Amino acid sequence: MRRLFAHHDARLYLSGQVLSSIGDSSLWLALGIWVKILTHSNSEAGLVFGFFACGLLLAPVCGLIADRLPRKPLLTGVNLATAAVVISLLFVHSKDQVWLIYAVMFAYGVANTLLSSAQTALLAVMVPRELLGEANMVLQIGSQGTRIFTPLLGAGLLAWIGATPVIVLDAATFLAAAAATASLHIREVPAKPRKPWKTEFTAGIRWALPNPLLRRLLVTFVISLSVFGFIETIAYAIVGQGLHRNPPFLGVLLAVLAGGAIAGALTAAPLMSKTSERTAIAVGIGTCAIACLLLAASLLPLIIVGAVLLGVSMSFVNVASATLLQRRTPTEILGRVESALGFAATLPQVLSIVLGAALITFVNYRLLLIIMAAGMVAAGAYLIGEPAGADRTATSPVAEPAAQSRIRNAPPVPD
Repeated sequence: MRRLFAHHDARLYLSGQVLSSIGDSSLWLALGIWVKILTHSNSEAGLVFGFFACGLLLAPVCGLIADRLPRKPLLTGVNLATAAVVISLLFVHSKDQVWLIYAVMFAYGVANTLLSSAQTALLAVMVPRELLGEANMVLQIGSQGTRIFTPLLGAGLLAWIGATPVIVLDAATFLAAAAATASLHIREVPAKPRKPWKTEFTAGIRWALPNPLLRRLLVTFVISLSVFGFIETIAYAIVGQGLHRNPPFLGVLLAVLAGGAIAGALTAAPLMSKTSERTAIAVGIGTCAIACLLLAASLLPLIIVGAVLLGVSMSFVNVASATLLQRRTPTEILGRVESALGFAATLPQVLSIVLGAALITFVNYRLLLIIMAAGMVAAGAYLIGEPAGADRTATSPVAEPAAQSRIRNAPPVPD
């Protein structure tokens, strides 16, 4: 970590992203609660994230853009544009304008996809290979760890004053992230397209599918996210039906989840160094299954434990999967590979969010949590069902020559 923060660009960029996470997590929860208050509907509140996930479906286009434009100005511009989009939420005053919240969340999803693809590729160039796990750990701590207080901040401001301060806060943090990115010293030379756009467009998935580990990771995400989207609607039912609390109490549970996410992020990199990225992902998926069963209880202590474990599982999966992609993919197509896998996983997630919002009206949320747990068990079993092979060599700095050799012997980069 000392080496990571001694790196000027890494220190500056990561600090900007952590600050931006404060606004993001404050707004996301507030918007769901806001829609719940305006419409009195669990389904419509759950669809807030559903529209965000729909924006993620443009991932293939976003990945191509991230690989063809200089990432530094791209990240700066997207942050500035998103700040302007968020400010438009100031025009929402009644349930008749809920459509604007959905539209903004869709745009938010598109921006998130662009930022994620460009950021994954930028870090692979900016940060030394052996420090990628630590860099992803810091980003995870920033995105999840700030939720210890930001859900309470967002829900509290919404209940006390209204949505305006939360909206302004999020827009301001996007501006701060744009300023930090614009100040980086890194210089990039974007790759020039050499083949027809259709070939360029599919380069990411054509690189990932022949790779046994990346292909297995993709299928694992499809299985798990086909049920994980239920949680977006179930969360409101856990608070209202399970704990008999008001919607803003969800902020307390998300703060607890953030504490678990910090613990998971801090232990993910050491776990990867001792085992492999795939093992860390499998542990995270298994932990998520246990969390789902605990969240089905009606006792607050058990639900608290379940929220902690859910946070741990999210950090394990996010940190390990990002590190795996960065270490297994050539930089020139990293944006497209990240977006291709993201798209393939997002489609079932969107469908599960919509399905969960429909099922919650006539199916007990506890049954949906049990279905989620079963899906996680199936995904974890598939992931570890194939011998690990050379997984471990890709996670250790001393194995760098071996990792480079695997890249040289792999199929040509489909650029």
